[in-house]
Amino acid sequence: MFPIDFCHIPVSIIKRSAGRSAVAAAAYRSGTKLTNEWDGMTHDYTRKGGIVHAEIMLPAHAPPEFADRSILWNSVEQIEKARDSQLAREIEAALPRELSGEQQLALVRCLCEGQLCRQRNVRRLCHP
Repeated sequence: MFPIDFCHIPVSIIKRSAGRSAVAAAAYRSGTKLTNEWDGMTHDYTRKGGIVHAEIMLPAHAPPEFADRSILWNSVEQIEKARDSQLAREIEAALPRELSGEQQLALVRCLCEGQLCRQRNVRRLCHP
């Protein structure tokens, strides 16, 4: 085994007060087209390149329909009513180049299934 640098992991909060939308962020990260039912805006990132992998990881207690990106993030937008709602957290990690794409994906899944999913939150994985 060789040493691997893994230190760039910024976390940001997607807040309505900052003009952000969980639906827009999900469309951007996954390279898809989603319509935000809360404000009626359509976010189309289908021409965005570089998305190698996108998936949603649900905790065991989550409704299975939340596996649909549109249903999941529109549900978040609908349940949070306040102007200053914190809709989601975005965790961006610089993955080690020393690992193959398959190993990088396994590492991210391991992190999500371990520490992050202990908080019983839904995780979306998007790997550019």
